[in-house]
Formats: sequence, C-alpha cells, structure tokens
Amino acid sequence: MKKIIAKRKLFLLGFIICLCIGITTNVSAVTQWCLQSLGSASCLFANAANPVLPTTGENGAVVSTSRDASLVGLEVLKDGGNAIDAAVAVGYALAVTDPCCGNLGGGGFMTIRFADGEETFINFRETAPLKSTADMYLDAEGNIVDELSTRGYLAVGVPGTVKGLNYALDKYGTMKRDRVINPAIKLATEGYTLQQGDIDIFQAGKSRLEEAETAKIFLDDRGKVRQTGDVLQQPELAATLQQLIPEGDAFYQGEIAQKVVAASEANGGILSLEDFATYNISEYEPISCSYREYRVISSPPPGGGTTLCQMLTVLSGYDLQQSGWRTTESLHHILSSMLFAFGDRNRYLGDPDFVDNPVDKLLSAEYAESIRQQIPANQAIPPEQVYDTEVQSEGTNTTHYSVIDREGNAVAVTYTINSYFGAGVVAPGTGFLLNNEMDDFTAKVGVANQFGLKQGSTNIIEPGKRPLSSMSPTIVTKDDEVFLVTGTPGGSTIPTTVLQVITSVIDYQKSLTEAVNTPRFHYQGFPDMVTTENNAMQSETIRGLRLKGYKVNPSDRQWGGAESIIVNSETNLLEGVNDIRKPAGAAVAY
Repeated sequence: MKKIIAKRKLFLLGFIICLCIGITTNVSAVTQWCLQSLGSASCLFANAANPVLPTTGENGAVVSTSRDASLVGLEVLKDGGNAIDAAVAVGYALAVTDPCCGNLGGGGFMTIRFADGEETFINFRETAPLKSTADMYLDAEGNIVDELSTRGYLAVGVPGTVKGLNYALDKYGTMKRDRVINPAIKLATEGYTLQQGDIDIFQAGKSRLEEAETAKIFLDDRGKVRQTGDVLQQPELAATLQQLIPEGDAFYQGEIAQKVVAASEANGGILSLEDFATYNISEYEPISCSYREYRVISSPPPGGGTTLCQMLTVLSGYDLQQSGWRTTESLHHILSSMLFAFGDRNRYLGDPDFVDNPVDKLLSAEYAESIRQQIPANQAIPPEQVYDTEVQSEGTNTTHYSVIDREGNAVAVTYTINSYFGAGVVAPGTGFLLNNEMDDFTAKVGVANQFGLKQGSTNIIEPGKRPLSSMSPTIVTKDDEVFLVTGTPGGSTIPTTVLQVITSVIDYQKSLTEAVNTPRFHYQGFPDMVTTENNAMQSETIRGLRLKGYKVNPSDRQWGGAESIIVNSETNLLEGVNDIRKPAGAAVAY
C-alpha cells in the first residue's frame, strides 16, 4: 500500500485556520498539552465538546475511548512505531484509564491489515478454566443460580489480554516492551484526571466496585464514586505492569498468576496455575466478504464477523440507496438480514476448536439469495420461523480502538472484561479487575443470561473453550487500500452497529462523523423487539414498520462506541472520529 500522504496544502492550511478560530478558552489540560506538544492539526478531539468535526492527519491516527490512551498511541507513532506498536501501547494504557472495559484481566480480538496487503487475526479471547463443567451454574433442580456466572471468582475465565498484546508486539511490532508499557505505568503511577464520562461509568457500575480490594482502588475513602477532576492513581497496577516488561511470562507463569489463583481458591473460584500456564492465543486468517465495491475484513468465529458479513451479503442484493435512508422499505430489508444472521449465529457458531463452523455456506451468494427469497415484501418474519432456540447474550461493556500508521498498516482491536468492571473482583496485590466472561457461555440451553439473549448448544461450557462473542474489529478496503477501520463495544449490538457504520458510509455517502454518531437501532429476533436510540427513526417510519408487524421500542438508552478512522479519498487524509457516546474518548492524528 502506498504511503498515505496528503498533497493538498491549501486544504490543510484552511483546516488549521478554521480550527484555531474554533478553539475556546475553556480547554482541558490534556488538550492544552496536546496543542503545545503536537500542534493544532493533531489535536482537534472528536468528542462531545466538538462532535461535528473529525480529527485529521497525514501520517497516523488513533481513536479510543480515553484521551490519554489515544495520546499514548499517537506518541508511539510519532516516535517511529508502527500501528501494531501503537495498538499494544493503547491496549495497556486503556487498562489504566478505561478500567470498566480496558483490561489486563480479560480478552479480545485484533484484526490487522498490513501495508503490503497481508492480513491476520489474533484471538486472545478468555477460556473456560480446566475445572469447568457444563452445569456449573445450575442448582440441584437444574435452574440457573442468579449471579453465579456474573459476580465473583467463579465467573472468571482465563485472561488472554496480556498474552495477546505481547504476541502481537513480539511478532509484528518494532518496539520493545518497555517503550509500549512504560506510558501505562506512568499513567497508573502519576494518575489520570477523571472526566465526567469516567464518573458516569463508575456510577453505572458502582455495584461491582464494592468488594474490598476493588473499592480501595476505584471509590473514595467514604466508599463513594469519585468526582470529576479527581486524579486516580493505581500503584498496584503500576507494579503489575512493571512485571510485564522483562522477557519471560510473569503474568502466566509467575507471581501475577499465583496471586490471581490464590484469590480465586480463597473465594470459591476454580482458576488454577495450570489454566494460566497452558493458556495460548490463536492466530488465523480474518473472515472477509465483498460489499458493493469494498472488501470487509473482520473476526472469524468465535467472533462476530460472520454475523456482520452475513448481513452485508444479504443486503448486497438490495439497492439500499434507491430505497432511501431509513425508510420503511430499507429498514425492513436491514432488520430481516439481522434476524437471519442472529438465527444462524445461534444455530451454528462457536469456538472453532470445538465446533465446525459452516462459514463458507453462511457467506455464500447462494445462501444469501435463499434468505432474500424468504423475506416477504410487506410483513415482518416471525422470529420463531428462523430460530431453533433463543439467543445468548454477552456483556456490552467492551472497548474498541482503531489505529492507522504512516505506511498504511491498520489495526482494529476490541477487548473486554464483559460487564462493567467485569466480575467486580481484584486479586490482592495485582491492581486489575478480572472478567466475568463465563457468562458468555450457555449456562442452560434456551435460558437467558444477564442481558436477555439466549442460545443453543454450540456454546455450552467446556474446559479450555472460548465463549462465543459478537466482537467485530473490522477493516474495510477499496481497490486494495485501507478505507475504514471500525468496531464498537455493545455485546450483541456490535455487528449491527458496525453494519450501520459501513452502510451509512458506503450506501448513503454519509460522512464518518454522521455514520458514527447517528442514533442506532438493533434487532436480533429474540426478544422480538426492534430497539432504537432516540430519533433513530422518524415516527412515520416507525408506524410503517409496526404495520408490517415489527414491535419497535424507541429508548433513552444508548449503546456502542464506534471509534473509527476513514481514509478520505478526496484529500487522502486520515479522519478519526470519536463516538459522542464516549465523551472521555478522543481521536488524535498528526
């Protein structure tokens, strides 16, 4: 891929002038530092204070849910690191500055598209402990025990984040561990200033912050949520991060694993030293599909890329532009594609080490046509005609970030501890929260978990197995060049959110800012309800959908955080957009 270098100096000059005019006197300390250190064109944060403008740069861009973490990644790029170096640095920084979701104690996916056109996918999803059993969350009568899979040490899967980040750095990065981890250590040691967006998340997840080890880190001395402007220091996390720098495996075969296992054993968990010692990542080709003139690269099973690509393959047979932006007709086709994709996700998909996933069939043109033949023109399809059983849910409190470097390497990362603040437990002396990823398995076929989604037998608990996930870190190319890097948190809404970003840009020629920030909708069949953010659809359109048989529920709830970067084909500049639903986040570029 040729270097992404802008040639239009007049455009850049005009942009800087407009930016300088728009800067107000009420600028945060982080923004002031960025303006002084990196220059105005690098530091137009695409956030709630200025939601209508993207951040634009010639040489590299980083977008994440934390301003501080984004700046860490940008400095790595400016120091000559590649997109993989920056992605690893951001991942470690988010473990400090986005503790609800960024993590050392969880897992995730990384999709990479190299400048030479090669692609890879790194699966560092958590695994079920070796002592796990299929009925471990059921009582003697076979009923699910409330919160057993969501709170405490029995809910914890074997973490994969550290193994995944270090693997990516060692194989594809150019920098040493100290260079990419030290910024996170500094943030943990010196602290970072809490923004209102941080406080909102702490407030929403407070019930998971009340265990003694967790509370001493994240709550104040009175056991209350901290205030905007407070500086959060995490010395134990800094010490843990410091242990990750030397060559070796302190996390999986050293003191860190020992502390986590000891805490688990003391509190009813089943994690073992063998779980940590035998954990490993998987690397394979990402899933891909064609959509219009574009190619979409995303996460294979157990990730959500198959669901995303199946929806796109079905929709490729409709002229969405002709049917109009969020009209009853276009939404009927989109909602129907969602229904069939979630039905097949439930029926077929799981950990490829345990399940034979029929991906080629699900993404074939013939199968897409067979689905379109089942979609009537004037009525909604009853979900029970599509599903064998209902759909399993998963935690919505994930985080996503996107990176592109000057050479055109692109990285999309989505990782998680599942619920806000995971299982709500911190092993003494470690400083990091542990996941409750075991709730992403099917505890009992046909019974919902914490988020109301249900699922079939392909996702039952088995030792060493990875739970099914909707995480879909995605890269879109056109003419063999990177066009878009995107992804989002949001549990089962992840594929549908990424779908809306892609179709908004490709079918409706929306700007990336519009595509990311436009109100969203979601449909998965069970529960049989189309959920929308406020103003996602016009009232006339909602009436039309209801006449077709859809149940539409406009909601005050918001979801996702589609931290995205697009390559502007006219200016050849990188445009980063921070989702306004993540006001503590930022897009930065240079």
